[in-house]
Order: sequence, then C-alpha cells, then structure tokens
Amino acid sequence: MAEVDPAAGKPVAPGALANVPRLVTAYFANRPDPADPAQRVAFGTSGHRGTSLKSSFNEGHILATTQAICDYRKEKGLTGPLFIGIDTHALAEPALASAVEVFAANGVDIMIDKDHGYTPTPVISHAILTYNKGRTSGLADGVVVTPSHNPPEDGGYKYNPPHGGPADTDVTGVVEKRANAYLADGLEGVKRIDYTKALKSSTVHAYDYITPYVADLGNVVDLELVRSAGINIGIDPLGGAAVHYWHPIIERYGLEATVVNEAIDPTFRFMTVDWDGKIRMDCSSPYAMASLIAMRDRFDVAFANDTDADRHGIVTRTGGLMNPNHYLATAISYLFAHRPNWGRDAAIGKTVVSSSIIDRVARKLGRKLVETPVGFKWFVDGLLTGGFGFGGEESAGASFLRRDGTVWTTDKDGIILGLLAAEIMARTGRDPSQLFNDLTAELGVPHYARIDVAATGPQKNILKSVTPEQLGLKDLAGDPVRATLSKAPGNGQSFGGIKVETDYGWFAARPSGTEDVYKIYAESFRSTEHLKRIQEEAQAGLKKVFGA
Repeated sequence: MAEVDPAAGKPVAPGALANVPRLVTAYFANRPDPADPAQRVAFGTSGHRGTSLKSSFNEGHILATTQAICDYRKEKGLTGPLFIGIDTHALAEPALASAVEVFAANGVDIMIDKDHGYTPTPVISHAILTYNKGRTSGLADGVVVTPSHNPPEDGGYKYNPPHGGPADTDVTGVVEKRANAYLADGLEGVKRIDYTKALKSSTVHAYDYITPYVADLGNVVDLELVRSAGINIGIDPLGGAAVHYWHPIIERYGLEATVVNEAIDPTFRFMTVDWDGKIRMDCSSPYAMASLIAMRDRFDVAFANDTDADRHGIVTRTGGLMNPNHYLATAISYLFAHRPNWGRDAAIGKTVVSSSIIDRVARKLGRKLVETPVGFKWFVDGLLTGGFGFGGEESAGASFLRRDGTVWTTDKDGIILGLLAAEIMARTGRDPSQLFNDLTAELGVPHYARIDVAATGPQKNILKSVTPEQLGLKDLAGDPVRATLSKAPGNGQSFGGIKVETDYGWFAARPSGTEDVYKIYAESFRSTEHLKRIQEEAQAGLKKVFGA
C-alpha cells in the first residue's frame, strides 16, 4: 500500500500551487500528438480528462470532441437545447470558450449560465430531465466541463445524453473515435466561429440554472423539517461549482447554515493536501477534509462537495468524516423507511466494490438489491423509471428519487446527499454516525479497505479477463467461498476483474486504468486482522494466476 505523504492533511505549501497562467497558455499553445495514446481523446467513466501541461487536455481536444458531439446529435436527431456548465478548475473557462465556438458554428442551441458562473453536474442532469419531461422529440442533452475532484492542473469534458446521466460506451465510443479522427486530420472539418461572434449568436442563450434547481430541492429533501428543527449545518463547497448555490438554498428554505469557505481560486490554495501530497478536492478523504473536520463541534452536521458537486462528504460531531460506504448504508436505511410514496418494488443499486453492509440493510428492509459494475451509468435507467429508489457508489457518489417516487437526477448529486444528512438529524434527533452505529449493532461491523498493488501491463490484462475457474479459490481467510464472480450479479455485465465472497467477507480486484497497479477492495465482518488475511490471500491467489 502506498505511503502517506508527510504533508497530508496540512495546508498547501506555496511552491506546490499550480501556475495558472502557464496552464492556460499550454491549453492554447500545445498541440496534442494524435499518434501518442497519452495525447488522444479518451473517454473514461466520467468523460475525457487530462492536463494541458502534458498535452492531454488542450484546445484541440475540446474542438474535436465538441464537433464529434455535434455530429452525434445530428445523426441521432437531437434538436433540443444543450445545457452546458463548468466547474472552477482553471482549464474549465478556456474549454467552455472553445466549445461555445464550435457549438455556435454548428447551430446548436446551447444554454450557458446567465452570470457566466459555475454549474454543478447534478444541476445539468436536473435541467436536462426537467426540459425533456413529457417530450418525445426535440430532446435536450448536456455537457459538463469538469475533471471532478482531480488536481488543479486537470481539465475534464463529459457528455450527458437525453436521459440526463453519464453517457454509456455506445455513445462515448462513437464520440471518442470521431474526435480522434478530427485530431489526426489537423481539425479539418471542425466548424468554428470567433468567440465574441458566437456569444452574440441566436443559438447561444443565457440561462438561469440556480433558480429552478433550488426551487425544486424541497421535493427531494424535506427542507421544511430541517428548518423547523433548527438543525445547525456547516457547508464547505471546497471552492467548487456549488459555491453560489448555497446562499439561495439557505435563504429560500430558511435554514440555519453557514458556508464556511466561499473562496473561488483556481489554485485551490485553501485546501489541505491529500494522502499523496497532491491537492485534490476529494470530500471523502480525511486529509483533504481536515479543515471541515476540525470544525465539527461547531455544527450539528456538516458536509462538503467535490468541485462539480456530484460527491458528498459527511462530517458529524460524534464521528468526524463518515466513510462513504457507511453513509450510503445509513442513507438507504433512512430513506426507505421515510419515503412512503416510493414504490414497493423500488430497488437499491450498489456497485460490486461497495460495502456488504448495504446488502444486509437491503435484506432487513426487504428490498431488492441490484449489484452493478463500477460507474454511475448503470443506475441511470433505474432512477429514470423509479425502478431504483437509490443508486450509490463506494466513492461517495449517489442520487435518489423525489419524495413522490419520481426521478430527481440520473447523475450523482452531492448536494441532496448533504442536505439529507440534515433531514436525518431533524427527523431522528440523531446524527448519521449514530444511526450507522445502530445498524452495525444489529447487522455487524464492516472492516473495509482498498489497497493498490503493483502490476505490469500484461498482469493487468490478465486480471481484466480472469475467470472464476482460473482463480479457483475454495476458501478465503478460513471461510468457504460462497461465490466467485467476474460479472455483476445485478445485470450480468463484466466488471473487468474478479470478486470472491464468503459469509463473513469478500474481496474484489480490478486493474487501474491509469496506473501500473491493480486495486483490491476487501471487507471483513469479523475483524481488521481478518481483513488483512483476506487481502493477503487475495494477492497470493492472483500471483498464481499471473504465473508469478
């Protein structure tokens, strides 16, 4: 396991700050080499990401990708507006300008923030779904310019089709291939007009993103209950896109809440550094969240969001920063007990690497559990139809239905997960950490960890396609193996790795897409010593598969 940097959890040293002028200059000046795989457009689970300094996120990438999206829209007959938003990373505004030039030249109606502000990912999803409700043609879609919680030097660009959630590979594969073809052709065929002219175009519209989203929040979280209970809330946007949403939310619903940090600074100099010494706006990291954790005694409950506000970090007075898996289980237990208008068949969606405490909560509730590969895209259809009451990932991303049982967003919404923590406290008189302790007293205490193990390229390829028969484990840490999986049981889709389960623990192994490591997620319901044994036996079993 990687060692924790001595600077972790401490304020950023001045010498570690991003050089923003250099970053923006590289965005416009550097020309990516389409023959270099590291400099091509590559859509992961959350769009194309990179940094201008390494020629992996530059103007050429955005021009080519935007034209590819325009081509895709034309082929699919998408003629409605495209909602586009940005976060607060330094490369977001330059990328927005590039995108606007191409969208305007292609005659695409785009909706940009009326105040040239920032727009969280869930707000884009909400806008798409609200516009498309009741429509069968002229459907809207959207783009969010964000690398999520990644370091300040990074940029990201992701596409959400008319269902409002993350695009699946059937979409991103087409866009990626077309974008790289444009790069290889020196951007030949990319339509583009001058930015100033584009802004004056009849197809570029100023749009109020804040008001409709804020006005609708009371339909998904009981904010009147929060107000009447006088719950004292602390909020840290971590310098991200939600920063200008909180005061309208507080004022509209009369909440007793304090925004503890309202700074917007593309260097993110106000952060405490993450475990490896880098700046990351990761609201699930105790190192990145050190400042808010230190304030926990000032509030009944506090929370933060990452830079595009699709993730949540919950801080309680009694427990500090909650493990994301623990809060997911608590939220699920609470919601399904306090949402009487949700359908009896509404299921719980979780990923294969999320804690099995969620499985135990689902059994207690008598609710169907749907276990999927990693990626929020697997929850989109269920949330859209009301088939899922809740969908959540171990990486602190989740969304859930409105109080009436209809869709809220089909992308992760860290804003509602934070406000839900306040609702939980208002209704129960106890914070989410206390409620999680109640769950573990009844269902068992989970000991969960993720570690990274060094792996070569060939070993990672073997792991992607390993079968249960090849691994062949009959026992794990003293318990008989109940199941060995290479496909998610909820939908039969491959998750690019292997998972081994017993009645008292499990592990899952998946190769990293960006580093020379594979990730082992493991959990024990016995002890931390038992967890360590699971991790060791997992590595030993995989070594045999690798032939090491």
